[in-house]
Amino acid sequence: MFKGWWHVLPEEERQQWTSEPFTRVGPLRFDMSPLEVRDVMSDVTSEAERHTWRTGRTGSARTVIEGRYQEFGLHLYYRDERLAGVVIDALCGPQVFADGTALVGRVPSELEQWMLDRADARPPYTELTYMGAGVPASESLGVTINVQRNGDRLVTRPMFYPVEALDDLSHWLPWDAWTVL
Repeated sequence: MFKGWWHVLPEEERQQWTSEPFTRVGPLRFDMSPLEVRDVMSDVTSEAERHTWRTGRTGSARTVIEGRYQEFGLHLYYRDERLAGVVIDALCGPQVFADGTALVGRVPSELEQWMLDRADARPPYTELTYMGAGVPASESLGVTINVQRNGDRLVTRPMFYPVEALDDLSHWLPWDAWTVL
């Protein structure tokens, strides 16, 4: 029987990262080039980033639009060859803390309640918003708490982005970034 799909990396085996809203996630800083990402990630994992390229209309210019560290649990999105989105795999990605709270691989309702409690301490309509399918996003932390399947359960799969994404968040990342895995 195949056992790999739903294998969850234990918390003590995950790297521990922090998020600095709209600026960085762990060692990754928004606006980094793919080369800069490769350099900082070489200190974190021996896995190489696998890129998805887009060729320009004339066929001459190729640009990186996505990168994956599949085994490490990262999916990266680029705009104009600059890091513009970081999605953490719920099953095997690093644990990311925001405001002292772990965001990866959690029960979605518990994290949503934490976000609601944070919103109560802020001016109305400045903190919490909901994306399609009721997925909560924090406008002060620069994170959307999407979900990912773990067998018969859903666990949290956070998505981080820079401040300019807030202008049109649902279109900032490609549609497949928002799909439940």
